Amino acid sequence: MASAAEGVQEAAAAGRRYWRWSKADFFPEPSFRSWRAYGGALLSTGPRLQDRVTSRSSEAVEAGTLLAQSENPLRRCLSWVDLAFLGFGSVVGSGVFVLTGQEARFDAGPAVPLAYAAAGFSALLSSFCYAELATEIPSAGGSFSYLRVELGDLAAFLAAGNILLEAVVGAAGLGRSWTSYLAALIGRDSDALRIHVPALADGFNLLDPIAVVVLCATSALAVSGARLTSTINSAASVVGIAIIAFVLGGGFAHFDPANLGPSFFPFGAAGVFRAAAVVYWSYTGFDMVATMAEETRNPGRDVPLGLISSMSAITAVYCAMSLALVGMQRYSEIDANAAYSVAFAAAGMKWARYVVALGALKGMTSGLLVGALGQARYTTQIARTHMIPPYFALVHPRTGTPIYATAAVTLGAACVALFSSLDVLASVSSISTLFIFALVAVALLVRRYYVAGATSPAQLRTFLAFLALIVFSSIGMSVYYNSGYARRWPGYVAFGALWVAGTAGLALRAKQQRAPKVYGVPLMPWLPAMSVATNLFLMGSLGSLAYMRFGICTAAMLVYYVLFGVHATYDMAHSEDQTTSAAETAIDGVEQGKIVPV
Repeated sequence: MASAAEGVQEAAAAGRRYWRWSKADFFPEPSFRSWRAYGGALLSTGPRLQDRVTSRSSEAVEAGTLLAQSENPLRRCLSWVDLAFLGFGSVVGSGVFVLTGQEARFDAGPAVPLAYAAAGFSALLSSFCYAELATEIPSAGGSFSYLRVELGDLAAFLAAGNILLEAVVGAAGLGRSWTSYLAALIGRDSDALRIHVPALADGFNLLDPIAVVVLCATSALAVSGARLTSTINSAASVVGIAIIAFVLGGGFAHFDPANLGPSFFPFGAAGVFRAAAVVYWSYTGFDMVATMAEETRNPGRDVPLGLISSMSAITAVYCAMSLALVGMQRYSEIDANAAYSVAFAAAGMKWARYVVALGALKGMTSGLLVGALGQARYTTQIARTHMIPPYFALVHPRTGTPIYATAAVTLGAACVALFSSLDVLASVSSISTLFIFALVAVALLVRRYYVAGATSPAQLRTFLAFLALIVFSSIGMSVYYNSGYARRWPGYVAFGALWVAGTAGLALRAKQQRAPKVYGVPLMPWLPAMSVATNLFLMGSLGSLAYMRFGICTAAMLVYYVLFGVHATYDMAHSEDQTTSAAETAIDGVEQGKIVPV
């Protein structure tokens, strides 16, 4: 039986066609009704910006009221098993088959399994944070919704921009790698199927039309429905598990310990952490599971089970597969683009390269398929708030999927994939992902220790002081490690002591203001604080070029926010303040953060 909120959404959509295209669908807010209205809005940018920076959303708005913007509901049809397979399918194939060869060859050497272990540990910490927040705020917006509730509109917008950047760049990187492995499958050089254009700059001069076709094909399947996509992914994952078992069996059968020498750390510890920051991209699919909370039958139970079980298995698989690779072939001889296929051929199993290449193609196709699901859900929730045009929030009444949002992300990814090389894409995507995961951990701490109207000023000051100490010491440790003083131990002791003091201060002196209703992160506040530290530390391991690109993208996002986002969200928020919407009335009995069994 449809919920009351779904009934309101269906009533709101009555008489309106899904396939439509008008100015009112993209810019329905009063600020954009005319050039004169827009000019007046720009003159009011200062007070409007202050209003949006200080505003915070609520669980009821994110998981209830905003759903009316989609006109038709997303369908609750997934279990924790579906989520676990979606997590496995979205991640395995997008990492170990894509970046292991590149990072073993140029950054970590034989120690690349340690890079995967470090990145996996950080990702697992983040998955704990996501699991709690997803049960409390079961919204399609994932981290975007969590940050809107706990850190406010501006922090959520910066996350939204980076989420969309990560979605576009991540999908583009997978598309490029798909082409490389197809070339390996037919016995060609990894760049043989790309078109070389000498007039373009290095890194952007190998055009990849095959990647564009693959991106469009997987997105077309994703818009057919979450249930069908999940079923196809689960079947494909069984095949993928069999291929992974073959890779591990064949790899360790040809394992030569001599390939791990003469130095296990040819690029030093710095190379391992630099590789960890890049291969973190290979774990980013797990956050797509959180975006499926709105389509999960019992998010309070299913999301934590799906997230944590899939992440634990994926970390173990990545470490084992990367160890098998560097044991089969000396790191300096590994092919950076199609590492496993070439390594098996070098070991005398030339036929196995085709099995591996086929498995990699399967894994990357699953990653693209699940990514298309999750990325579109992020985009849908962002559009529901009017940070981007609400046109992209519309859900098709028959398929129950956001077709416009899926098409928008796919178009952006296809344009990027056509031009950009994998090394360019990986560094940009990793820094965006690490930034968002650090913010999510901070948001969870805020949620536990601060409740508006209930937390006293003294308690708030205590919490902010210790939180600032955690963030400052985490940044300081990262900067110190990447400075010219990295070999001197006193700095590590000082920053480590500050981090322990900040976390212990939260545990002992700050009073928790809210308890989780269904699932809570264990060892609070130590695990979220460690998540902040590891994500910021890995961010510091990325090169200056990645930060420059990140800075340029963030500056462009802020320009957009000032010119459009502030005014659209201001109008949206204040129209809700003036009248109680029908959707709000329908969910009036839902307590903030409460999970309603379906």
